[in-house]
Amino acid sequence: MTIGFHYESFIHANPTQELLIAIVMFAYLMAIVFGTKYTYNIMKKRNFENGVAVYYNRKIIHIFGAGVLTLLFPVFFTAVTIPMILVGVIIVAIYLPHKLGKILYWFQVKENAYEVNFAIAWGLGIGLTWIFLGSPIYGVVTAAFMAFGDAVTGIVRNLVFKRRTKHWIGNVAMLFVCIPIGYIYAGNAGLVAAVVASIAEHFEFKPIDDNILITVSALITLILLNGA
Repeated sequence: MTIGFHYESFIHANPTQELLIAIVMFAYLMAIVFGTKYTYNIMKKRNFENGVAVYYNRKIIHIFGAGVLTLLFPVFFTAVTIPMILVGVIIVAIYLPHKLGKILYWFQVKENAYEVNFAIAWGLGIGLTWIFLGSPIYGVVTAAFMAFGDAVTGIVRNLVFKRRTKHWIGNVAMLFVCIPIGYIYAGNAGLVAAVVASIAEHFEFKPIDDNILITVSALITLILLNGA
């Protein structure tokens, strides 16, 4: 990987096939999103507090939606154009309910639109690394840290405290998930990036949330240590 403007990153080897794959991926993601409406109903029947049920659903979407798609991106796509169009559609699809005042109550809340920030950080991480490094791998690493690592923080904290909190126990759980991801995709630099991202998740500086901090801190670490 070399730093520069990689024009070739916009040109798909098989645009028709990759567009069809993008459509299937979007349909799959929507199936996960609307499928969590049923997990929400199950949790409510079991007397879960609304905030807890919503938070669990967000993490389900992180893992089975964003996480799965993150790992598939470098497998099925040969350029950045179609994936970024897909990400743009996803961002609009989850932002509009906030804008229209009709949130998808089973995974969204009126207080914040952090799931939109997640999608933006996810897309920018993969897109910018593809364009300026010629490969999406560093972006895949940071997106996987968010999708899998950050999801585990929420699950562990919800299990322990039954509410949204930034307790360090979640960061420790995130570290155990991110370390193998970082090492598999980026070697020793990935290990360090996993530690940095797991610490960064603990903080929020509104309107900058942990999704942005994880992405930026991990990308900077990978570029500085692994070079480009």
